[in-house]
Formats: sequence, C-alpha cells, structure tokens
Amino acid sequence: MKKIAVLLTLIAVLPFLGKAQIEPTPEQMRFYTPEWQGERDAGGRPVVSRELLDRLINLSIEEAWGVLRGEGYHNQYEGGWEMIHNDKPFVGRALTVQYMPNRPDINNQIKEVGEKEGRIGASNSWPIDMLKEGDVYVADGFGKVIDGTLIGDNLGNSIYSKSKTGVVFDGGARDLEGLSKIDGFNAYTRGFDPSFIMEMMVTEINFPVRIGRATVSPGDVVMAKREGVLFIPAHLVEKVVITGEFIALRDKFGHEMLRKGVYTPGQIDTRWTDEIKDGFLIWLDENPDEIPMSREELDEYMKNRTW
Repeated sequence: MKKIAVLLTLIAVLPFLGKAQIEPTPEQMRFYTPEWQGERDAGGRPVVSRELLDRLINLSIEEAWGVLRGEGYHNQYEGGWEMIHNDKPFVGRALTVQYMPNRPDINNQIKEVGEKEGRIGASNSWPIDMLKEGDVYVADGFGKVIDGTLIGDNLGNSIYSKSKTGVVFDGGARDLEGLSKIDGFNAYTRGFDPSFIMEMMVTEINFPVRIGRATVSPGDVVMAKREGVLFIPAHLVEKVVITGEFIALRDKFGHEMLRKGVYTPGQIDTRWTDEIKDGFLIWLDENPDEIPMSREELDEYMKNRTW
C-alpha cells in the first residue's frame, strides 16, 4: 500500500516538475480546482457566470458563510480590513498573486522568466496586465504596509478599467486620495502608506495563496463587504446563491407573518409545521416578484430542503 501511495504522489507531482514558471499550466489549474465542472479560461481558471456574481452581491456574508461551513470549508473568511469605501461592496473572480520578501538570486530568475514570457515592466504590474472584467486582484503581500504598497492611483485606474471591481491585498496601498476618486473602485488592504513598494517580489500568479486565515484558489469568487471578505470556491457559488436567496425569501415571509400576527416568533424560528410550509408556498404564488431565482430552481431546491 505504501508503494502505491508513493506512486500516486509521484504521478500527481510529475506535471509540476519541469521548466520554471510563474503561472500554472491548465492541467495544474485543474489540480487546484478539481471540483469545478464549468467554463474555464485559456489558463484553466474557473469562470463563474456573470449572472451568479450579480445575484451573489445581494446576499450577506453570514448567509454565504453558513453554506461554506456546512460543506466543510471553514477557512474562507478574513476580516480586519481598511477600505477606501465602506459602502461599496463588490464580487468577482480571484486572480491570485503571491509576493515574498525580495531575494536577489530568485528575483533575477523570476524576471528572466517573465521577460521570456513577454511580460512588461515591474513584476507588480504583471497581474494587472492579466485582469479581465469581473476579476479581483487578490494578493498575499505578507501583511507588509510600509514599503509594501502594491498600487497607487495609476495602477488603481488600470485595474478598474480592466476589472470593474477592486482589489484585496494582504499588504498596503498608497495614494488613498487618488484611489478614492476612481468611481466604482474599492480596495481592501491592511493599511495605506505614502511609501513606494520596496524589497518585494512576485513569486507566483494564479496559484493558491494565503490571505490571513483564508486559503484562496484562483477562480474563487471574492465577496467583499463591509464586514470582511469571503472567498467562495467556484464549485459552491451556485449553491451559496440559491441557498442564500431561499433563506432571504423565508425571512421575508416570516417577517410579514409576524407583523400580521399570523404566527408567533416561536413558530417561525423553529422547524416549520406543514401548515406554515403550505402558507409559504401560497405566499410564493402570490408574490412572484419577490423570487430572485427561477421558479424551476426554487422548486428543485425545495425538494431537498429540510425546513
């Protein structure tokens, strides 16, 4: 059995051995995102649909977090951010970047690989050149703020022109005043500082990274709210959205029934009786505009719902 285990490990690792690279191959990307069965970009990164992203923004962190916990994903949230705007949440697909303290011999090698791959300028601009609409630049800057400012307003403008979202940096940013003038842009950082980026190097792009206490894979959907940031594995986004939308519907019905005195809090806050379930179904038929998903999605979800 030990020989078989070693052989399987070698088979898994072999594709990772070879020439130095900054990005994973499509095969490696599938290794890091094995549960995703949907569309992928040219590099293999999961592409969650725009429709699901638009629906997700309406949910709360708690609604989404509860689903992830139920699926065994306990390390997907991180708080303690400084934001440009407290009232401008965003969602998008993670483009992940790992920074490390500069080490000249390694950094020289990385620059050489980058040049061979046709990358332009300093390495902290490389991820920005890759952004597409709906992406979120997520960087592990090892918490460095002073001399760890990954962007200023020039790069911020470039990021927003490409992604139409924002950034999440476990590191710093500079020129808060200039960044705040980019209409629609937001940044979640560990702090703002007027210093320039120094003694940092990009080591990987679109590999899994650590952001505080969360593990983030490329293609995870970033849910950035005032409370904090949740990183949702791509294959769970649809379940998070439909479950969250159902809970919101259930709450709307419950609140209305409580205001009208139809049921007591004790009846609404516990497992529903058949009478309440039937009342909920009637309420859905009478209020179709309240249903954010298709009725087919709702009916399918309710088949397996434990009330």
